[in-house]
Amino acid sequence: MLIPLLMVAIGLIGLVWSADRFVGAAAATARGSGLSTLLIGMTVVALGTSAPEMVVAVIAALDGIPDLATGNALGSNIANIGLVLGVTTLIRPVPVPFSLVRRELPLLLGATGMAGYALANGILGYFDALLLSLLLIFSLWWLVRADTPDSIPVGEIPDLALPRAIYWLVGTLLLLTLSSRVLVWGASALAEGMGISELIIGLTVVAIGTSLPELAACLASALKGHHDLAIGNIIGSNLFNLLAVLPIPALLAPGPIDAAAASRDYPVMLLLTLALAILLMWQRHGRIQRLSGGLLLALYLAYLGWLAIAGNGSP
Repeated sequence: MLIPLLMVAIGLIGLVWSADRFVGAAAATARGSGLSTLLIGMTVVALGTSAPEMVVAVIAALDGIPDLATGNALGSNIANIGLVLGVTTLIRPVPVPFSLVRRELPLLLGATGMAGYALANGILGYFDALLLSLLLIFSLWWLVRADTPDSIPVGEIPDLALPRAIYWLVGTLLLLTLSSRVLVWGASALAEGMGISELIIGLTVVAIGTSLPELAACLASALKGHHDLAIGNIIGSNLFNLLAVLPIPALLAPGPIDAAAASRDYPVMLLLTLALAILLMWQRHGRIQRLSGGLLLALYLAYLGWLAIAGNGSP
């Protein structure tokens, strides 16, 4: 039990340290490249913090268990809104840029609808992967085309030249992902040693573990005043999960999916996405308040309770 405990401690320390410097490097990269922090959050930060989901999806599909990849994509989106945004908002209310409601939110809603269409017939195949991938390309093009470099926040930005900022961005991104893997391994080993079922491990440690980079990056962003990075990271990560992670099992292991993905997990993801859209469009005083964050977190905990009662092992 000593080694798993040590791995949990190392993973937590690595997450906190790397997330703090990763956010600073991302803000410095935005300033040095002339891109807005919101765009950096929705692309570089979101892609990086979605790396665990992508790795899980590839490994699961190649191992012949595409349902794990599909469940991970949907479950991570649920965790990003209910857990990550909920906890972040409880720590500090998150301001909402109007440009995000006008430009980025419609992309997320469109991706959510397209994912529902892909899952509706109970089969993920090449055509679904093509549709989702084309929407990903369009989304990236639209974000770059519509970006304006005027949303750099007033929070503290490290004084780094662009090459050095990119160096720190890549290095801390790798450490952020590695730390989450170490933490998940240690927590899983602890759970198994304590006799907790694989179902509970999958629903808690593994599913939440793949969202740890998002949680760490968003908390660090909010605490340092880089609010565009926080909300941009959540929406960007959800976009990547639907348009980059979900096509992986469709490409590598096309075929039928677990019916619960479409009948249970997708509706929950849709509900939370619509709740997020409502909060972004009708937020009070231009920000998402703590009460809303508490409600999102409560919905996520209720979802975990539903999964535990149902006794289904999909994340």
